[in-house]
This record gives sequence, structure tokens and C-alpha cells, in this order.
Amino acid sequence: MARKEHCSFCGQETRNLFRGEDDSLICYDCIEQGHKMIAEIQSAQAKASKTSSLTLDNLPRPQQIKDFLDQYVIGQDQAKRYLSVAVYNHYKRLLQNEFNQNTTAGNNHAPVDLDGVDIEKSNIILVGPTGTGKTLLARTIAKFLAVPFTIVDATVLTEAGYVGEDVESLLTRLLQEADYDLPLAEKGIVFIDEIDKIARKSDNPSITRDVSGEGVQQGLLKLLEGSVVNVPPQGGRKHPEQEFIHVNTQNILFICGGAFDGIERKIAQRLNTQVIGFNAAQKSRQVDKSNMLQYIAPQDLKSFGLIPEIIGRLPILTYLEPLDRDALRNILTEPKNAIIKQYQKLLLMDQVELSFEKEALDFIVDKAIEYKLGARGLRGLTETIMMDFMFDVPDKVKAKKPRQLVITRAIAEKKLSQSDRLRFTV
Repeated sequence: MARKEHCSFCGQETRNLFRGEDDSLICYDCIEQGHKMIAEIQSAQAKASKTSSLTLDNLPRPQQIKDFLDQYVIGQDQAKRYLSVAVYNHYKRLLQNEFNQNTTAGNNHAPVDLDGVDIEKSNIILVGPTGTGKTLLARTIAKFLAVPFTIVDATVLTEAGYVGEDVESLLTRLLQEADYDLPLAEKGIVFIDEIDKIARKSDNPSITRDVSGEGVQQGLLKLLEGSVVNVPPQGGRKHPEQEFIHVNTQNILFICGGAFDGIERKIAQRLNTQVIGFNAAQKSRQVDKSNMLQYIAPQDLKSFGLIPEIIGRLPILTYLEPLDRDALRNILTEPKNAIIKQYQKLLLMDQVELSFEKEALDFIVDKAIEYKLGARGLRGLTETIMMDFMFDVPDKVKAKKPRQLVITRAIAEKKLSQSDRLRFTV
């Protein structure tokens, strides 16, 4: 039996140490810790090199960004165009110093004097019903970007001094994505989801503070506008004895998204006030009542409960269209990460070929429309239909004989009523 010796790095006494040429010893724990440190350093260097390699000549164009989004997200062309242009302009803001140097060197000839012109950021707010793809757009575009990107939730935020998280904790996630590389994080993009949940609760004054509504909006102002804020390195509450990281948000792009449930009524009220007059009947007929969000305006956000100051810091306002039957049908099968494709891959790992009949897919879409849950409803329904199969297939299917599993409309209907049994077509 090998005798115990001390690790030259951590001093731990153990057996089975690795010995170097100079008789230095290292234990398994130190080797594993060193491997993790090297992996983190390599990851940080890869992110930094990816960002530093950006130039005005190789920037991804808006059409390229939209084409990438089209592979994963069905429809929502207007929202994709807004996002693509916003990301493209964000890249150009990061490279404006390079452009200024080239202009000074005489490589470019501007038609007007642009000396001293600084490009300011234009934050975005996306409005759309639940399940239309707001968060999916954010997650998809994160795969494409060469800058740190993070998705944070506004529902956990409260005004400073109250139970919850401070608004500065939003930037902690961005720092983590950048491996705490501060210059890299200060070029990143933050997607704030559920922004509608911090709307002002009421226009009437109250004896209690609106600590999770207007209070949070006031705290977000300095982040959206651009300033140096104190960020707790590990997130959570800020404490006086805690060391902070000073983050400049001047070059951080903020994209906000929210369902704004019920804002259609605010839009309808505004449109009704605008169509009073000689052409009232004609204008009212032109309003598409099935998609009121296309008429959304900043004053509707104010009526919903966002303060004017924060609306002014989110100058780009766009909407996501409600998903119709054709869009929901395509979402099931067409995107690269489609729900049906995910289940086909899961069962293929058990050597089972999965397929859905057209009538079964139509039935799932009809039910999703009935439940009014958008694309999330599709996933929930598919999960319910496939649950028993996913439980039974590993035991019933032998790897020696490939099998097929066909989901028909009858099976889908029975599964949703919890009265079907496993059926195979060999």
C-alpha cells in the first residue's frame, strides 16, 4: 500500500499523488481545481477574442441576424427587424472610435462634419401576448451575439431597502456571463423580461409605498440612461460593508419585454377618442380589432402604469403579433428547435422513430387556441400526450429491434383525457 504523503500545493496528506521531476507532489483535488481554472481562463479568452475581432468590415448585418432568428422563431417579422437593427447599431456604437480614427486618417469622407458626434443607444421594449415568442427571441439572439447577453426577470425586483433584489442585481448576471471581465460586460446586452409586472399599481395616492412597481421603475432610470452603478458581485441585497463592482451602463443595451395583459383596452379607448369627428365611422371601420397591439403607442404604456421617464428611455417600441392557427402549426414542426423534433430526438436515443399524423398536429393546435396560451400551450399539450410514452418506452423497447411510434388524433384525444394505453406499430 502506498504511504501517505503531503501535496506540495495544498498540503493535504493523501495517497496516490502525482510526482514531478523535481519530486514535487500534486493531489487529485488540486489537479481538478487547476483544470477548472484553465477552462475558465480559456472561456474568458474565447469571449474576449470573439468581441475584439469585430470590425466595421465583418459586422453581422441586420439581414444576417434576422435570417438566424428565422431558423428558430416563426413569424414576428417586425419584431425581428427591430431587434436586428438594434443589435447592429449596438455593434456600431462599440466601434465608433474605430470609425472616428479612420475618418481622422482620411480613409472616409463624410458629407457633413461629424466630429464630436457620439452615437447614443436606443433601448427597446417588446409588447406581446404570452406565448408569442418574446423570451424565445431573446434566447435565440443570444446564440448569435459576440457580446455578453443575459436574460433577467423584473418580477423579483423591489425598491432599495425592501425585501427582494435591488435593480443593480440585474447587472450581476451580465458580469457572470462575461466571467467578471468588466470591460467586456460593459459592452453587453441585457434582456429584462416581465417588464409589465413593475407597472404602477394605481394613479391614486396610497398610504403604502409601491415598492415593487413605481419604486423599481425609478431605480431602473439610471441603468437605462447610462451611469456608473455599484453592483454586488454575487447578486442579492447591497450591504455597506460589501465590496462593489463599479459598472458603467453607458454602452449596455437594454431590451425589455412584457405581455402587458389588458393593454388592448387602453389602446381601444385611445382610438375611440381619436375617431370622434366627421370621419368617425370610416376610421372606426379601419381598426383591426383582432390585433389591437399594432396600434400601440407610448401613451398606452403610460396608461398601463409605466412612468413617462422610463418610457422616454425605451424609445423603440414594437409589438409581437398574436399567433394564428397557421403560425402555431408551423411552430410545432418547422423551427430547428421545434417541439416535435425534440421528442423525435429523445425517442431516437431509445431507437424509436416517432411521427405525428397531420390530424394529431391539427388537434394539438386547436386545443392550444382554445386554451389561449400561445406556443407554451403547444408544449404543455405535447408533454401531456407524450408523458406515458416517455415513461414506458425505455422498458418496452429493446435496442435490438427498431420500432416506430405513430401518434394519431385518436391517441392524442385519449391521452388528453388520460384514458389511453401505449400503442406501437412495429
